[in-house]
Amino acid sequence: MNLRNRRHKPSAEVHTAALNDIMFFLMLFFLLASAVSNPQVVKLLLPKSSAGEQSVAKKTMTISITSDLAFHVDKQTVSYEQLEPLIQTQVSNGEELTIMLYADSTVPIQNVISVMDVANKNKVKLVLATEPKKD
Repeated sequence: MNLRNRRHKPSAEVHTAALNDIMFFLMLFFLLASAVSNPQVVKLLLPKSSAGEQSVAKKTMTISITSDLAFHVDKQTVSYEQLEPLIQTQVSNGEELTIMLYADSTVPIQNVISVMDVANKNKVKLVLATEPKKD
């Protein structure tokens, strides 16, 4: 006959309330981190540069050239012939415009120069985006 009291039997419990808080903070961190990244940029493999970041004007236009030579203006696919009218409409507003040019490292230099020519013809500043070199 077992006369021991069953009320004092140790029980195994796992408290998961702290895990919920940790998961919430991790999710919040990643949501904020993804909002800070530039959503206007097409994912490219950029060339490396040791120069620092330059300051840009208040109004910027992002032009991306992918490895398959597709042109994107603020994530909208356009042809090369449509670039100049798009730039001219932005310049006609009167504000100073800066073009951020993101070109994949495999893009022939002639395609990059042709976009630079369009910017120079319309007297617009152009900044070529690069990735920092890893030492």
